[in-house]
Amino acid sequence: MIRSILIANRGEIACRIVRSCRRLGVRTVAVYSDADAAAKHVQLADTAVLIGLSPATDSYLNPTSILNAARQTGVDAIHPGYGFLAENAAFARACAEAGFTFIGPNPEAIELMGHKRTAKELVAQAGVPVLPGYGGADQSDGRFQAEAEKIGVPIMVKAAAGGGGKGMRLVFELDELPEALATCRREAKQAFGFDELLLEKLILQPRHVEIQVFGDQQGNVIHLAERDCSIQRRHQKVIEESPSPALTPELRARMGETAVAAARAVNYDNAGTVEFLLEASGEFYFLEMNTRLQVEHPVTEMVTGLDLVAWQIAVAAGEPLPLGQDAVLLTGHAIEARLYAENPANDFLPVTGPVLLWRAPTGEGVRVDDGIQTGANVSVYYDPMLAKIIVHGPDRKTAVQRLQRALETAVLLGFTHNLPYLHDIVRQPAFVAGTYNTHFLEDKLANWHPATGDATLALIGAALAQFYSWPQLPENSGYWRNNPNGPMRSQFVVADETITVLLEPVRFQTDQFNITIDGELFAVVCAPQAGPDWSLLVNGRSHKLIIVPNGDVWWVQTESGVTWATALPRLPRKTAVSATAGSLRAPMPGSVLAVLVTQGQSVVEGEPLLKMEAMKMEHTIRAPAAGTVAEIFFTSGDSVPADAQLLRLAFPD
Repeated sequence: MIRSILIANRGEIACRIVRSCRRLGVRTVAVYSDADAAAKHVQLADTAVLIGLSPATDSYLNPTSILNAARQTGVDAIHPGYGFLAENAAFARACAEAGFTFIGPNPEAIELMGHKRTAKELVAQAGVPVLPGYGGADQSDGRFQAEAEKIGVPIMVKAAAGGGGKGMRLVFELDELPEALATCRREAKQAFGFDELLLEKLILQPRHVEIQVFGDQQGNVIHLAERDCSIQRRHQKVIEESPSPALTPELRARMGETAVAAARAVNYDNAGTVEFLLEASGEFYFLEMNTRLQVEHPVTEMVTGLDLVAWQIAVAAGEPLPLGQDAVLLTGHAIEARLYAENPANDFLPVTGPVLLWRAPTGEGVRVDDGIQTGANVSVYYDPMLAKIIVHGPDRKTAVQRLQRALETAVLLGFTHNLPYLHDIVRQPAFVAGTYNTHFLEDKLANWHPATGDATLALIGAALAQFYSWPQLPENSGYWRNNPNGPMRSQFVVADETITVLLEPVRFQTDQFNITIDGELFAVVCAPQAGPDWSLLVNGRSHKLIIVPNGDVWWVQTESGVTWATALPRLPRKTAVSATAGSLRAPMPGSVLAVLVTQGQSVVEGEPLLKMEAMKMEHTIRAPAAGTVAEIFFTSGDSVPADAQLLRLAFPD
């Protein structure tokens, strides 16, 4: 029996595994880095062990530290979660050699399916349809160029190992190939420690449909139906659902049987996912196999009523699968939305910051798997996914409605994130109808910008919150005025606009105010609030606001969205010197992967200048206009904070 498990991961998946272990009566051990000392998964586990510094290579990707923690705590087994070491065959072998049960497939299956070229060859021999492509031993740019000419554009360059959208680029013109190869090699090496690449023919406007498979050590393999993962950005999934709106029962059975055949080809045991590209004609092609539990496994759990983590533990302990294929039944419909710390309006760049307030949505059929909590901090070191909001309903229409409401009622304040983007996705007519493909986001939400919250209502709320917290605000030290009966004058910056707010309490009333904004008078009734929830009556209409401060910034969630208002000091402060004209600044904290230019070099508009890595993704800094590189402030390997000046360009007069 497995009585204790070390979870070699972090965030929401570590918390998710703890929940299943508690139901099973299994003791849990968490591991954590310096950055995660106060993380939720550390608090939920029965005990926790520090395994290293904040960078993943020094902690969660360090097998020696993890195995030492397992020995120190006397566990029976190690669950790798997903990401990090989950698909590392050497780590699975090291666990077994150290006397720990690895909760995942056998190392041989991980190895065979972890290399995409080998996997395609194996499944093709088992009769599984595969895409035309190249993944040979000759990894030279010249060979890739020649093979790309044979295959024809468009093509996909992708890492031969790993997944999750890392080391992947689309190529629509052959002259784009050299840069794509260089970028994918860097990303693959950074994410997986292995920079081998392959080419695949790109299928235009397919659906991405994957089949959940499960095997045991007795040779039994079944599938648990499909998940439609077609809504993606940067080849990473954003929305997943089960069953797929595109599949008939006959196609589901055919794809399921094909996925089982692929798993049998490598004697697969434990949880895995076989991914396919599906054309509108019903033809489908093997994409890859993920030899681990998937991020989107909750939608399968919701429609099958099964606990896949509990199944993983049982199978790893040598037990046979609890069910045969005929006993797997699907009930209702489930959809999952991934909450990311990223800015969809700025090329999905990762964002860091404090979690001032996190309230997960609740309601009938709503489940939330998260790894964050109020008071936490989103760091630069790890993947930007924070939580998953999953809903279930008796049919797809109900599930969509429940997801729409769940995304409306979720509260996350303190930094930019993709919650408004998710909300707009699930209200698109094509999503509601289920008629989407992998190009959905670029077709339907190109140049997306979030809806702004009610700025006037937010200013009223911020002014009141500031008024009630007046004695506690550090900025008010030494401030006085000689007209206490006049209105209190405050200035806030909202969306780069400075707005004056006049607040005057109504005489002899403790909860009534006259507030003037841009010459418009508002009669407001508001009792003092002890927490972030505020109830206002503005010109006779009631409003519910959520207000939290962060220094001089007031974050306000209104019915129509989130607005943040920066309070300007009532006493003058020194203003920061503006950035030098022509400078280029870091859009987020991260590290420099490569400097692509030299001082004095002439560049043209759009030319790549520098490569940055943040939250496991690579970003290119490009020249905004033609000019000359005047100064370079960082070199490869340097860590840079957000908004740091990276280079300075000189432009012709």
